[in-house]
Formats: sequence, C-alpha cells, structure tokens
Amino acid sequence: MDICKLVFVICFATGIHCIPLFPYDLVDLTRNLGPDSIYYPILGGYEKVIEFQGSKEFGHWVFSNMLKMTEHVGTHMDAPSHFNKVGWNMHQIPINKMVGPGVIVNVKEKARKNPDYRVSINDMKEWEEKYGKMPDGAMVIMNSGWDAKYPDKNSVYGTKNVSDLKSFHHPGWHEDTISWIIANRHMLFIGTDAPSFDYGQSSTYPVHVLTSRENICGLENVANLDRIPPSGSIISAAGMKTVEGSGGPLRLYAMVPSAGANNSSVTNGTSNLLLIVICLTLFIKLQHF
Repeated sequence: MDICKLVFVICFATGIHCIPLFPYDLVDLTRNLGPDSIYYPILGGYEKVIEFQGSKEFGHWVFSNMLKMTEHVGTHMDAPSHFNKVGWNMHQIPINKMVGPGVIVNVKEKARKNPDYRVSINDMKEWEEKYGKMPDGAMVIMNSGWDAKYPDKNSVYGTKNVSDLKSFHHPGWHEDTISWIIANRHMLFIGTDAPSFDYGQSSTYPVHVLTSRENICGLENVANLDRIPPSGSIISAAGMKTVEGSGGPLRLYAMVPSAGANNSSVTNGTSNLLLIVICLTLFIKLQHF
C-alpha cells in the first residue's frame, strides 16, 4: 500500500474527512494604516516615502517604502511602558501575553446617548450574568459603536477642533471598573473601538496609569467588533517586537468558532490528526526494514 492510500484509509476510518482541522473563522479587527489613520493630535502622524519603485535597475519589479509615524496610530497597542517607566517595552512582552479569550462589552446604546460614557462595574457584572465569569487572561474590549465614525477625525474625537484636547468627547473605561477587574479578575489587554480607552474628557489618563502598573497592555481604534460574539472568541494581539517601543500598529484579529464546530469536534480533530502523524511515522519507518 503506498503512502497516499494509507492516508486515505486512515482519514476514512477516523472520520476526519468531515471534521475541520481549523474550526475557526478569522475576523480582522484592524483598520487600514495610512494617511487617514487616527492618531493623538499632539503626536506625530503617518508619513510614507517611496524608497524604490521600478524595474529598470534590477531587471524586475522592486518596490520599497520608508515609513515615519508615531507608534500610537491607527489600530495599535500600548505597551505598559507607555505610562509606566518600569513597565514592559514592546520587545519585553511575552508572546503568551498577547493572545487570550475575547470579552466584548457592548455599551453602544449608552454611548449613543452619552458620548462621555465610561464602562461601569455594573456593565461588567451584567456581562457576567449573561456569559459567565470573565475568563482568566482575557482581552477585554469596549464596543461603543464608535467604529461607524471612522475615519472622520472630528467625529471620532467628538469635537469641531481636534487641536483642542479639552474639547474631546468619546467613551472609555471608568477607572473604578479597571480597579475592580484588576482586584477580582485577570486580564491581559484592555481595549476600545474609540481612540483612547480613557474617555475624551480625561486629562490624567487614570485607566492608562492603572493598567500599565500591572503590565496590562492596551488596544485602541479596534475595528469590526460587531462581527465577533461578546464571548467565545480568541483574540490575537501580537505587536511588533520593537526594542524599547512604547506601542505600535499591529494586525489584530479574532478567531471565532465556525458554524457547527464545537469543543468535541476540535478535540476529535486534534486526536485524529495526531493519529495520522503516528501512522505515517510508523509507515515511513517500516519502509526501512
């Protein structure tokens, strides 16, 4: 029996032909990075310079850009060092601290009525009443509906003058809520679909300060939160490994269980894949006898 027939027999016998090996749908939570990207007005923006574009010199097409931008632009993460002198820089964040279960807290109606709304402890308790206790190592993100306001800077910051920081009006997290989560739960990231997880009228940024002290990272300008469930997703937020970086753009995405997939199918799929690997290994070894 050749190797192809062996694989077919194993697959048929185990039923793996009807079980997805990767039973998740991927949802992009990242905005395009470019000249229209949102950034805090007192920081630098985004600039792109074409370094090389053409085909004459090398005899084939070559294209390369040089980018100059603030770390905190577009969909990006904040390293703890952003607001904590001794907090992790980007290159120091362990990779296992960049992925975890998604906890999406929907406050869209409240933010619609009050653009200065801050996620409360009651909001978190209501989430837990519906979906159970917040899982350890969670990626906790506010869904305020601010996604619809991008990329218009005035709408995003809720002001007619984006140069006037005191005029900003957008939702965020309440510092009491963050203190409650830190004391009673365990999260890896705090996030928002707005430009900052401190609300627009904040001048002292207490949420940034509190989370940075605990080496909790942040996510800002998150997109497409309506496309993932409040509970049950896995979110990957692997940022650039920039030496002494205080943050940076990233490709943020969620893994959502595919329709029809369940825990048993994931377990069975993994077990069957392992069986195939073992059988193939034995088959290859037998060829040497």
